[in-house]
Amino acid sequence: MTALGFLYPGHSAEDDYPRMEQLLGSDVRLDLVHTDVGEDAHRVDALRQKGATERLADGVGQLRLAGVEAIVWASTSGGFVHGWEGAQQQVRALATSAGTPASSTSFAFVRAAGEVGAARVAVGAAYPDDVAALFADFLAAGGVRVTGVHSAGIVTAAEVGAWGEAEVLALARAADSPEAQAVLLPGTALHTAACLPELEKELGKPVLTANQVTVWEALRLTDRRVNAPGLGTLFTREPVVQV
Repeated sequence: MTALGFLYPGHSAEDDYPRMEQLLGSDVRLDLVHTDVGEDAHRVDALRQKGATERLADGVGQLRLAGVEAIVWASTSGGFVHGWEGAQQQVRALATSAGTPASSTSFAFVRAAGEVGAARVAVGAAYPDDVAALFADFLAAGGVRVTGVHSAGIVTAAEVGAWGEAEVLALARAADSPEAQAVLLPGTALHTAACLPELEKELGKPVLTANQVTVWEALRLTDRRVNAPGLGTLFTREPVVQV
């Protein structure tokens, strides 16, 4: 059994995780702890506070007790708003506190883009323009070229969490461009685990979403590769363990 731990801010699309656990098979366990959000606002100041070490500390303690082998901070914006260096410091602090390998969704996107061979990506973000631009800057710092950014301008994670498959598909379509080799949908408040095959069929290219890459990153930290086509192209890369 591979036990993976996730620090998830508030309550929005956390039901993606039991769905993904089921698709991954019986020997992978996804343990999720909710962290204090503070103010639910896609503003830089609020997002910086959301990922503060003291807000995450209690969740880290709970995951340590659960015996997880790796921890991922499951918030894209709560990582990239600190910039590349700041996000690295955040992850190092998590790893030191947890005593396990650690990462965040922001870094997961950079690594997952490389995994699917996408040097050029389009971004479809529910965030306001200024926050979405910071995500594009973060990707660029990681060597990923952003061909374009589409922003939906949503202020709260609660509103994003209420979106259904139709809204997610519309966001992906609006973001896509011919030169993009993959489409990235940041925001762990988005429900995407149930529609990844449909998203990729619609666009004809890999689609990377926040909760999807978060789980993939946790598996990577434990040197696990799982073949789970229901979770998109990212989970069909070699070498694999068939599920």
